[in-house]
Formats: sequence, C-alpha cells, structure tokens
Amino acid sequence: MKSTVSFRPLFHVLGILLVVLAGTMMIPATVEAYMTGTVPLEFLFSAAITGVLGVLFILAMRDNKSFSLDLKQAFLLTALSWVILPVFAALPLMGLGLETDAGLSYTDAVFETVSGLTTTGSTVITGLDQLLPGLLLWRSLLNWVGGIGIIVMAIILLPFLRIGGMQLFKTESSDQSEKIIPKSSDLVKKIVSVYLVLTSACALAYWLAGMTVFDAINHAMATLATGGYSTHDASFGYFGIPAQWVGIVFMMMGALPFIAFIKFSNGHRRAIVDDPQVRTFVRFMVLVIVASAVMLAVDKNINFFTALTYSAFNIVSIVTTTGFASTDYTLWGTGAVAGFFLLTMAGGCAGSTSGAIKTYRFQVLWTIMRAQLLKLNSPNRVIVLKYHGTKMPDELPVSVLAFLAAFFASIAIVTLLLAMMGLDFVTALSAAATAITNVGPGFGDIIGPSGNFASLPDAAKWLLSFTMLLGRLEIFTLFMLFDPHFWRT
Repeated sequence: MKSTVSFRPLFHVLGILLVVLAGTMMIPATVEAYMTGTVPLEFLFSAAITGVLGVLFILAMRDNKSFSLDLKQAFLLTALSWVILPVFAALPLMGLGLETDAGLSYTDAVFETVSGLTTTGSTVITGLDQLLPGLLLWRSLLNWVGGIGIIVMAIILLPFLRIGGMQLFKTESSDQSEKIIPKSSDLVKKIVSVYLVLTSACALAYWLAGMTVFDAINHAMATLATGGYSTHDASFGYFGIPAQWVGIVFMMMGALPFIAFIKFSNGHRRAIVDDPQVRTFVRFMVLVIVASAVMLAVDKNINFFTALTYSAFNIVSIVTTTGFASTDYTLWGTGAVAGFFLLTMAGGCAGSTSGAIKTYRFQVLWTIMRAQLLKLNSPNRVIVLKYHGTKMPDELPVSVLAFLAAFFASIAIVTLLLAMMGLDFVTALSAAATAITNVGPGFGDIIGPSGNFASLPDAAKWLLSFTMLLGRLEIFTLFMLFDPHFWRT
C-alpha cells in the first residue's frame, strides 16, 4: 500500500530552518568583516544559496491548515532536519578562510559540519591558530546550535517517539497528541533562555580565567553544547589551569538535564539535586576522577592538584562527550587508554547536550539485572520495576535493551567496515566508538587527542558522518526510515 505521509508541512518547516541557517551565517560574516576588514564571500554566497532555497520551500509548501505532526511525520522531520541542514551548513567551509589554503573538499566540509552540529567535535582541519575568525566562530556556532537542537529533540520529540527508553521523561509537551508543536513553544523558549544564560556565564568565567573575549565566546558555545571545537590546535592545552577548571564546571552543567535547570529557574530549588540521574552521574564522576588522580600522581610522580586537574578535565571532557583535551592522555599508559575508551560509552544525563549511552539507561539496566537475579532466587516472586519510586512503563525495559543491542551492534559493524577500508584495528574501533557516542577524539596515532581525521579516506569520512548522525539521533530515529513497514499504512 502507498504511504499517506504528507511531506508538505515537513518541507515547509525545513524551509524555515534553512532561512534561519542562512541568517545565522551572517553572524560570523559580520564578525570576520569587523575583525579583518575583508569581505567574507564564503559566507555571503553560502547564505544566499541557503536562504533562497529556504524561501522557495516555504512558498511552495504553504498550507492554510493548522500545523500538526503525527508520529510518522515527527520521525521524518527529526531525521530530515539533521541530514539536510549539514549539507548547506558545510558550504562556507568549502571557501575555507585559511590564508594559505583554498578550502575543504565537500567531503571534508560535510564531515566537519556533521561533527559540529552533532556536537561530536572530530575535525579534519589543521592550523586552527591561522584560521580566519569567521570560520572559527562558524564552527563554534555549529556546536552551539546543534546543542539547542539536541536538547529540544531530547525533551520534546524523543519521548514522543519512544526512542531508547526516552518515554521515561514525558512532559506535557511530549505526549502522543498530534499537536506537539504548539504545546512545545513555551518550553522551547525556556530551553533557549536557560541555554543563553549558561553560555553567557561560561563566557564571562572564561574571560576572567584569562581567555580573550573571542576565545571565551567560542569556547563557551562549544562547552555548553559539549561539542569540543576549539580555536587552537592545542585545544585546552593552550590555556592555563583556571580556564580548565571553568571548563570542568560548565562541561558538567552541559551534561545535566536541562529540564532540571528550567524547574530550578521556576522556583524548584532542589530540582537539580533531587534528580536521580544527576546524583548518580555526579557520584560516578567524583569516584572516577579521584581514583584516576591518585593513580596519575603516583605513576607520574607529580603533585596531586596537577594530577587532579589533568584527570578531572580530560575525564569530564570524555564522559560528557565534549572532546576537549588539555594533554595527550593516551601517554598515561595502556590502563588509562582502556579506561578512557570505556568512558566514551558513558555519557551524561537524558535531556542534556551529551551523547553516548547516558546515565538513566545504566540505571534502568541495573534495575533489570537486579530483578533478574531476584527472579532466579525466587521464581514465583512478583517484581515491579521502578525508576525513582515510579513504576516503569511496560515497554521501557525492552526499549532500553533494544537500544543497547543496536548501539553495540552499530559499533561492531562500523568497525568492520572501516577496517575493510584499510584502517588499523585501533583506529577503526575508536573511530566507530567516538562517532556513535559523539565524543570527538579517538585513540591511536592517527585520530587520537593529538591527531585528527584528515588522513582518513573519503569513504570512511562519509561512513563516520552517517554514524555521528546515527548516534546523535539515538539510532532508531534513522533506522526507522529503512524499515519497509514504516512506509506502509
């Protein structure tokens, strides 16, 4: 049977998003013109192409009916927006503002853009210290805008779509009504307001810690988005210890559930500390950081505060899937490399900008395992699965287990494909893992904290671009589009 999906409202929204993207391109264009006195043609041409196409979409797909989305349209709009926007956001990078370079290939530009919008932070660009300010700001803006999109998707759309156990976090704006957009407008405004306040506070703190105004603004956007794009090749190794501690605090904040920040701003002063995800996440971070600092201090014979700074910054960066680096932690030994690889899987809280598995899924998994052990001891015992004192929805355990199965299967398949393209096993495995978890740096000599993804073959970059989108969209949002049943009525 033919599908009855109406694409008109979807492309109307995509047109609006393209116009917004074109307007956003004018921000770095203005900054570059002001700071360098040159005409930023790469942004002006890109904004013109993107804006004109967006306007054509809007005019062609106008509809007098009130706007609403059903389940199938919500899936499609989520997937299409994350796939189509990078195609146009990549255009300025093809006229890359390096004084000695002609720009990136389209493959590299798309990889860099997908990495930015998914807040992964993997890069193919070297010579960041010589890059013109407009392009540096554009990369940071990609992180920042992607971060807002991730939060909105996680709080409003994913619970509605019942992806990977996110139905656990349903709000009034994420029920299964067909009119989710009008209900969500107020919540989106609150998300953007909180995001702006936290970004501004982070930028101010970075400036007080010794960064220039330009560096502070760029790093604040990348930090709150847990995106990891820096304005320097040395990343946070370029800055001092005070800036690193500011980064630690705000990377942690970016990995906390933004719905808790909204509740806090509305007067619920214990909203953050009472959240079960937050308590588990913070305890885990403190335990891992202190243990790592003690081992690093003993092994490298350095003072404890220095070891604590190195451990805290780099562990927080990896667990929150930010991807900043203050030092090459792969030189700490094979045990540290193994530990950091496992930490890439962890992630922050649901409803944050971080990627990977996320805290609540580990909590649900622990509850399922504990129930299974009790069942083995007492087969006739009736066990009610609960999360934070509330009975879990019946489909939640299966949803979480299905996500975890798909998550690790995706890593295995992408690793195999990358190895078949000629990558060594360490590079292939860590590239697959860092892409699906949206962390950024991998391991090994090629894509480790001191390297980048520029030397990978084009086929690998396209595969990793898809994998970054797969991880950011919680896997099943994209997988659904390949299911023939999805397109049947």
